[in-house]
Amino acid sequence: MSVARKVIIITGSSDGIGAEMARQLAATYGSKLALVLAARNQELLQAVAADCARHGCATLVVKTDVGIEAECRQLIASCVEKFGRIDVLINNAGKSAQALFEDVDNLAWYEELMRINFWGSVWCTHAALPHLKAAHGRIVAVSSLAGLIGVPGRTAYSASKFAMGGFFECLRMELKEAKVSVTLAYPGVVATQIRYRGYNAAGAAAGSSGLKEDDAMSVKECAGLILRGMESGQREVVMSAKGKLGRWLKLIAPGLVEKMALAALKTEVRPH
Repeated sequence: MSVARKVIIITGSSDGIGAEMARQLAATYGSKLALVLAARNQELLQAVAADCARHGCATLVVKTDVGIEAECRQLIASCVEKFGRIDVLINNAGKSAQALFEDVDNLAWYEELMRINFWGSVWCTHAALPHLKAAHGRIVAVSSLAGLIGVPGRTAYSASKFAMGGFFECLRMELKEAKVSVTLAYPGVVATQIRYRGYNAAGAAAGSSGLKEDDAMSVKECAGLILRGMESGQREVVMSAKGKLGRWLKLIAPGLVEKMALAALKTEVRPH
């Protein structure tokens, strides 16, 4: 990516993958970069911004709940007011969930999860689109391997991530003539706290992960793979060998893929 004070927005950048992408970008491009950092926790955002500023990177912190349309649009407006352009929008904000559908009494949090994971990326992208087209910019949508392959106990989460995939695949084709690239990233199990903070069947914080995490990818590696995919204009970034294998096996041996998905769950959270 040719950088001459490029402006990059990263949602969900207070910790985890989003914060690591910000730090890696700042370390690589320094004063040639302006980063707009968005999430709900302003204190953590300020800490990430301080890390990035040490490399000479310009920063703007915008406290944002992507589950609220007005805040998504204000994020984009704040960026343009401060820096005058948008070169890259990284839709990284998201929330996890782990619950068997039959155990859920109130589906209200399903709707909330869809607002955060799907609508948040749609609202931000819609507001940023004229600026991205003007800059021939890039869009990154951080989905999940659960957005390619359904996983038991992840009905809400997989639905939101499958929706992201469908939306951004269509948008990629719509923006081809405008020379705006769209990269979909599909991380597998990454060593973050997202599953612990996600919803359980009652809509409360899960407090634990329902997935086996012995071979979890590091946040550093995951962030690096996403950024390399963005910079090279890749259509998709599927990160693990198991993920790539599962995607193609799904076409020819779906029953085997279902067994693989079940095997990824801890015994206590498998279907009754």
